Order: sequence, then C-alpha cells, then structure tokens
Amino acid sequence: MPELVLPAGDLEKLKVAFLFGADAVYLGGKDFSLRAYAGNFTSGQMREGIAFARSHKGKVYVTVNILARNHDLKILPGYLEELAELGVDGMIISDPGVMGLARKYAPEVPLTVSTQASVTNYATAAAFRDLGASRIVMARELNLDEIAEIKNRVGIELEVFIHGAMCVSYSGRCLLSHYMTGRSANRGACAHPCRYQYTLMEEKRPGQYYPVFEDEQGTYILNSRDLCLIGYLPQLIAAGADAFKIEGRMKSPLYVASAATTYREAIDTCINRPDLYESSLPHWQTELARTATRPYTSGFITGED
Repeated sequence: MPELVLPAGDLEKLKVAFLFGADAVYLGGKDFSLRAYAGNFTSGQMREGIAFARSHKGKVYVTVNILARNHDLKILPGYLEELAELGVDGMIISDPGVMGLARKYAPEVPLTVSTQASVTNYATAAAFRDLGASRIVMARELNLDEIAEIKNRVGIELEVFIHGAMCVSYSGRCLLSHYMTGRSANRGACAHPCRYQYTLMEEKRPGQYYPVFEDEQGTYILNSRDLCLIGYLPQLIAAGADAFKIEGRMKSPLYVASAATTYREAIDTCINRPDLYESSLPHWQTELARTATRPYTSGFITGED
C-alpha cells in the first residue's frame, strides 16, 4: 500500500496529520528548508514530533532541500549530524552536494530526492540512486506512462505529489519572486508573485491599465490551479508509486485534517474495496473542495499539457 505523506508546517499540524490518517509527515527545521515562512521546527519540537510519530507508528522526513550556497556548506555538517541524532526517518534533498554531505555526516539516514531536483527521466533517477538516494519525489510534469517507465527501469522508490499548489515554473525552479521582491524561491522565501493580481498596460498608453477578465474557459496569466489526483490513485498505484505526497506546509490544520482523512479513505478503498472507488469519488471531491482556495486540475498526469 502506498505511504500517505502529509505536510507538517508546525507541531500542531504534525499531530493533526497522524491523528487523521497520515503514514508519514515531512517538515522543515529553522534552516535549509524551502518553506521559510512556515512555522517550522526547533530541535526540541522536532524531537517531540518524532516521539509523537513513533507513538502512532508513523515516520518523519525532514526537508534539507535548499540549493546550497558556499556559506551553507560550512554549517550543514553539524545540522545533518543533529538530524541523525534525533532519529529522523529520512532527509529530503535536492542539491547533489548536500546529498554528498548527508552521506558523509549522516550515513545511516535514508535520502529522498526532492521534486526541486526536477527528476523527469530514468537516467537521472538512476544517477541519484547511484549517489545513495532510496526514494525520488517525481517532478509534477510527468504523466502516468513516464512514471511507470522510471519505476520499471530503476530500482528505487517513487513518491508522487497528488494534491496541493503547483508552481507555474518547472517544478519550483522560479526566479520571479527573487526578481520582483528579492525573496528567493530556491532559498525557501517565495513571495508567490504568480498569485498576484495583474493588469495589462499597452506600451504607448502609460498609466492606462486594463483588467484581465475570465470567461467560462478561464484566463490565467500566471496563477496555476491546484493539483488534485483523487481520481487517479488506482492508475498511480498500477504505475508503481510507493508514496503519495500532499503539498501544504503553510496551510491550516483544517486543510491537513481534511486532506489526510479524505486520501486515507480513498487509498484504503482503492486497496481493499476497489469496486467502491468510482462511486465514492463525488463524496471525496466534495470534501476536498471545502478547504480549496483555488480550482483544481489534474495537471500533467494524463499526458495532456
């Protein structure tokens, strides 16, 4: 059965995730994580969270997925050793250099390759496997056939995002936030300028702004819909997905509870009562819509861009 991995932006959300059905959570410390404005965890909070996870037979993965700069490399070894001492179940990393440090300073901790690494083919997956990774979070741009081929060709666990916000850039590799606000998405400080409201200005008419209206087909300059693959779990399982991941470390405890409950029920139904899966979809979709902030999309999973 695929592992259900929920976001834990703080200790409260971690507890909510496990109480409502998560098998594992992913979280960030105060440094080296791509959600600088989530609550995140001190070492003490991380220790408490790991103990809570153990009491619910769950796992805790810690994100160390920044694209590191030279000055980061001076303090990363101590942090990696600390995570190993805390007993985390895995680290989520995107930078090959950081992965090398993790192998040196925390050799017993399993490594997951972050979606930030944009793994889109079996050759890259094999390269990360050879570097010591045991799991890869697939790029959101992949379709079912591509996921299945990577699974068949490379002996490594695959984790797939099934729900939550999507970037308009390629798997999070965006410079727009840094350009507009000085806050780097690749350092965990994204200001989400793709969510801003924009108007159009014709270059020969400065100061005259024209609003952008949506019709029934929609008009989106930058703002992506949110991903929702509740209707594709059987196909993802058949493709070889080992874990299902939900985005949202900055979302509310209610969002975490709703997503955990709904996807827990959907996965269990898919495995134990597949005959009830299709008939249950409308109920699950309604439940997920209650905490939605944007319309949903199935993204690239069918191969239709």
